[in-house]
Amino acid sequence: MNRAGNPAPLALARARISADKRQRALDAITTLERDGHPVTHTTVARTAGVSTWLTYTDTIRPHVQAAQHRQTTRPTPAAPTTTSSTTATLRTELELARQEIKQLRRERDQAQTAVRHHLGRQLDALTTHDLTTRIDELTHHNQHLADQLQQTTTRNHDLQQQITTLENDLAAARTSLRRMIRNKNLNP
Repeated sequence: MNRAGNPAPLALARARISADKRQRALDAITTLERDGHPVTHTTVARTAGVSTWLTYTDTIRPHVQAAQHRQTTRPTPAAPTTTSSTTATLRTELELARQEIKQLRRERDQAQTAVRHHLGRQLDALTTHDLTTRIDELTHHNQHLADQLQQTTTRNHDLQQQITTLENDLAAARTSLRRMIRNKNLNP
């Protein structure tokens, strides 16, 4: 997130970059097909300068598959005999591919490290202000609950005393009623 707290410009920039990468991948498919090179996800990614992952997304994969289908339905020219120059070319391409894989792995590792650092900074920023606010809210809520508990405990104690008083009054009334009944029975 930028310092102003407005993610919209970043989202727009990211959308432009994504659209540019998709367009480069589509252009690479057209170029490879036009030049008679095999259209694969790897060759499209290498030609366009994008990740292979992008070529497997739902927006690019159908175009790659369609180009592959067109290439398989076209009549193929007779395969040239393998010469030392084509073998050397294949070895060179293999070595270039290996170097590119190493470079992509380094870039991936650097990107992962950058993301980890960015998330760490976000967590550090979150811990200072937001956590202090949350602690204050919880302390206030805890105090409110403690006050309610105290009121409820006091009310419960008062009600227990009332029950004891009423039980004593009831016992006295029963005793008094028994005496009256006994006196009435003895003195008819």
